[in-house]
Amino acid sequence: MSAIPNVLAERYASQAICNIWSAEGRIVLEREFWIAVMKAQKELGLDIPQDAIDAYESVKDQVNLQSIMDRERVTRHDVKARIEEFCDLAGHQHIHKGMTSRDLTENVEQLQVYRSLLILRDKTIATLAKLDSRAQQWKGLLITARTHNVAAQPTTFGKRIAMFGEELLGALGSLNHLTETYTVRGLKGAVGTQMDQISLFEGDLDKVNALENNICKHLGIPEVYDNVGQVYPRSLDFRTVSVLTDLASGPSSFSRTLRLMAGNETASEGFAKGQTGSSAMPHKMNSRSCERVNGFQTILKGYLAMATGLAGDQWNEGDVSCSVVRRVMLPDAFYACDGMFETFLTILNQMDAYPAVIDAENEHYLPFLMTTTIMMEAVKAGVGREAAHKVIKEHAVATVNDLRARAVNQNDLLRRLAEDDRIPLSLEQLNSLLEEGRENAGSARTQIDAFSKKVADWSKRFPSAANYEPGSIL
Repeated sequence: MSAIPNVLAERYASQAICNIWSAEGRIVLEREFWIAVMKAQKELGLDIPQDAIDAYESVKDQVNLQSIMDRERVTRHDVKARIEEFCDLAGHQHIHKGMTSRDLTENVEQLQVYRSLLILRDKTIATLAKLDSRAQQWKGLLITARTHNVAAQPTTFGKRIAMFGEELLGALGSLNHLTETYTVRGLKGAVGTQMDQISLFEGDLDKVNALENNICKHLGIPEVYDNVGQVYPRSLDFRTVSVLTDLASGPSSFSRTLRLMAGNETASEGFAKGQTGSSAMPHKMNSRSCERVNGFQTILKGYLAMATGLAGDQWNEGDVSCSVVRRVMLPDAFYACDGMFETFLTILNQMDAYPAVIDAENEHYLPFLMTTTIMMEAVKAGVGREAAHKVIKEHAVATVNDLRARAVNQNDLLRRLAEDDRIPLSLEQLNSLLEEGRENAGSARTQIDAFSKKVADWSKRFPSAANYEPGSIL
């Protein structure tokens, strides 16, 4: 039977993540784990011949998935099938002593998760570095800011980018905390009491603890559970998938905003050489990559719902009703998050802004956006706030209606206000306020600098991460 492809892995995720979660990659990790346990057991006095360890070492990369599957169809046990395969290849039977299936699978799965988290941490830092670069590039590019998708006040394009970047910074903090406190199950046996290892070492608890410490060093994971049952708490998986969903949130919101800007032709995600326009219309440069980022966020929310279903649903010392869920949820959540970063990094590399179109939009909206400033100036000139508000609103609504009806071709709100005796401001004064507005976006620039400083701190901690470049995306 031909293999059914995993679309997330084959189409979107990077090779580094695929290598960790591939069937072959997992089996090699398991075999390395078995060998590490054997070596530690031998050092602690168990009778395991060195030539057996050498034999296992020599065949650990010989992975025949079909042979393992054939064995599983007979044994009805996936771990037993992999034990038999490895032992037959090596010609010995010394692996898995004192271990249960969960001593193997839990630790190896956690190693896959932990290594994947480290990869995503580096890509997050690389993404922040690119967001910072773009924020600085367009630090002074005044745009019409929107709330409720309606023109509100001036801001800068750099400030908009930094806003979503700061959201990603928060997610990075959560990710880094998770990696620094991630806790591995260790060798705990069937119900967490280490009974089999204690029997194997004739009741010597010091040796049992030394074995577990040695194995945890092999895994390279910072913490180990003291009290755990058959499986580690699935709330840890929930925290993991929660972080992945969090990581995608800032990029997804930015991508949705960039799609809206592309519709107004103020910015775009770029257009790769050779890319074909939509619906045979060459002028259309659809934000297809941004749409993909939004799609990845939807996928991750689905896996988060799966993780939520597992957390708080464990019985007694543990069961494996979660197994079928986790086999889908964990690898695919990492494929989706990794694919999101590969796509989003490509967007940041290729995106562009169109100042001429932005300026035209600003010209249309800026007089409206300055009405609160005009109202404050009128108040300072002696007009009551409510009275000033009423007059400005009257003329603003009339101007909007005339623009929409094409009764006027350009925004003449300032002329209308200057000609109204109820507002004691001249056209010259109003134009002066407008010019100040063109250069004034509040504290946008200093906020961008604050974002840049935080990004620089992360880049200094992980210098190689900041230079990561994405692979080619479809």
